[in-house]
Amino acid sequence: MTYKVAHAERTNQKLHDEMIQRAEDLIPVLRERSEDAIKDRRIPKETIEDFKKAGFFKILQSKKYGGYELDPHTFSEVQIRVAQGCMSTAWVLGVVGIHPFQLALYDEKAQEEVYGDDPDTLVSSSYAPLGKVEHVDGGFKLSGHWQWSSGSEHCEWALLGALVFPPEGGAPEYRTFLLPREDYEIKDTWYSMGLKATGSQDVIVNDVFVPEYRTHKQSDGFNLTNPGYSINKNDLFKIPWGQLFVRAVSTPALGATKRMLELFIEGANNKASSDPSKLAGDTHSQALVADAAVELDSIETIMFRNYDVMVDQAGNQGGIPMIDRVKFRYDASLVLREVLKCC
Repeated sequence: MTYKVAHAERTNQKLHDEMIQRAEDLIPVLRERSEDAIKDRRIPKETIEDFKKAGFFKILQSKKYGGYELDPHTFSEVQIRVAQGCMSTAWVLGVVGIHPFQLALYDEKAQEEVYGDDPDTLVSSSYAPLGKVEHVDGGFKLSGHWQWSSGSEHCEWALLGALVFPPEGGAPEYRTFLLPREDYEIKDTWYSMGLKATGSQDVIVNDVFVPEYRTHKQSDGFNLTNPGYSINKNDLFKIPWGQLFVRAVSTPALGATKRMLELFIEGANNKASSDPSKLAGDTHSQALVADAAVELDSIETIMFRNYDVMVDQAGNQGGIPMIDRVKFRYDASLVLREVLKCC
């Protein structure tokens, strides 16, 4: 399959460049904080405030609620740089920072409840369909216990997954339920070997009413029939939600591996190999470094090319063809496998 799409034209190149520079400026700060973040099992409030000040959480947020509506290319470039400072922090930025895009797909009333008083409001998530749902007048009663809600302690709302069975019977439908902080409990359970600083805690809900307008149907996201289109007209939001979320959770590995390669190159001048010449002068090591650099460049190039194609198709070609949706998801699924080749 061949694409003939140049880099997608940005409506605000200056703001894009500013975002990248802000991320680069924060790299040494994130490295300095990383040890304490790992010890505390969560990223510090100071980092969240730095990200708010930098505007990172607004990159994909609707302009109606103070966002920038920049393209996903910008978001991932920022995330890659943040991962070069701290991978856990980049993970939280990816997960929490992608939610404003999904919120833009919700009914206007739900968006107003989240952002109306504070456009800087943050939302966490746990998408596994673990909720128990009961139909009631005006909406649903929801109960359940979800795991791995990254950055949840910094957020005022949560997106939680559940299957909704039709009252008349038949196949269930997946929905994401939007709940305010007072409607759920956060349980401190995050003791992990990796991504230690993500604070990916459990979320518990007990028989809480969720109005219909605070749910989002997976079918609407897939078929591009989202109720949020009534107020959010940017073609950005015609990119299927699932295409972006899978990148938000794989991109940190790309940035962290780029940092790993930097550290190896820096250390090669000081560590001796068994020949016993300098490791930096060892031709086998040089070949491995070159292979890793090319692999990382390839992953990044494919990701950004796919973003450009998505933006072009969503805005100028009437939508993203199904065959391309499948290919883009497949490409996203390869990121972790490919970065492991560099390790």
